[in-house]
Amino acid sequence: MSRTIAVTGATGFIGAMLVDHLLASGWNVRALVRSRSAHRIAEKPGLETVTGSLQDDKSLHRLVQGVVAVVHCAGAVRGATAADFNAVNVDGLQRLVRAALSLSPRPRFLLLSSLAARAPELSHYASSKHQGELALAAMAEDMKWVALRPPAVYGPGDKEMLPLFQLMERGIALVLGEPHARVSLLYVEDLCAAVLSWLDAGSCRCGVYELNDTQIGGYSWDEIIAKVSALRAKRITRLRLPEALLRLMARINVAVARLIGYAPMLTPGKVRELRHPDWVADNSALTAAIGWQPVFPLEQGLQRTMGWGEGADSNRSVARPPE
Repeated sequence: MSRTIAVTGATGFIGAMLVDHLLASGWNVRALVRSRSAHRIAEKPGLETVTGSLQDDKSLHRLVQGVVAVVHCAGAVRGATAADFNAVNVDGLQRLVRAALSLSPRPRFLLLSSLAARAPELSHYASSKHQGELALAAMAEDMKWVALRPPAVYGPGDKEMLPLFQLMERGIALVLGEPHARVSLLYVEDLCAAVLSWLDAGSCRCGVYELNDTQIGGYSWDEIIAKVSALRAKRITRLRLPEALLRLMARINVAVARLIGYAPMLTPGKVRELRHPDWVADNSALTAAIGWQPVFPLEQGLQRTMGWGEGADSNRSVARPPE
């Protein structure tokens, strides 16, 4: 049986960590990389790269030849229009699925989606993730597949949650959501371990699965701030940003992005995501399906993310490839 896993998004925050976990667990990895990003992936034993993109059918067919599974991590997270997200999160996914379906035997397929897909009405991003899940389910035929919906994922190298934690370390916490809102979080190594557990399981009921960390019921903003404060023995001042201010900032950001030509992160849709009251995930279905359970509480994940000393050694839960 093949020991090779095809991976997209291998130069991103999650994809790069996943490639390291796969290689450390004895899998071979074939990674799709864009030509302008090739310098970001180092040569490693067991790793080969295919230069191309999700818009290039030839490179996608080279990517999936002879693999046992496809792990699709690539995704668009910045943009102002539906087309900005759909080009990758829907159209690119469909091309990759068609490439996988052309093989015999067909590889297993894992889509890294997002908890945002649970509320597609909130933003173009959330809608594109939801549409991607629906497209995979509709196209898969007899191909075994799952879509994982992680909540906010954090860890070393993260560019979204890390700035908020760094600001808390300096004594200021930006509170972006409602006071009663609750969110689940997930340390990146727990997400990698979930993918490895799925590979190790061999078979799993096709469908969509949520993930979260060891905290059942998620966190309020105040609980997250309190944990950082306790870890650093430092008082943290809360700075609550009103929704009206966030919406104004988002409109200005989109207008500037159009003038200068960059893909914005803060948009009206992103504000609706940030203000959504319930981003709590539930692990129970995935645990029942493959036996995976998270091992990193927020305190330990923060220590490893921020380099605060404790928890410096890796405690990975890894799957082993078939002999």
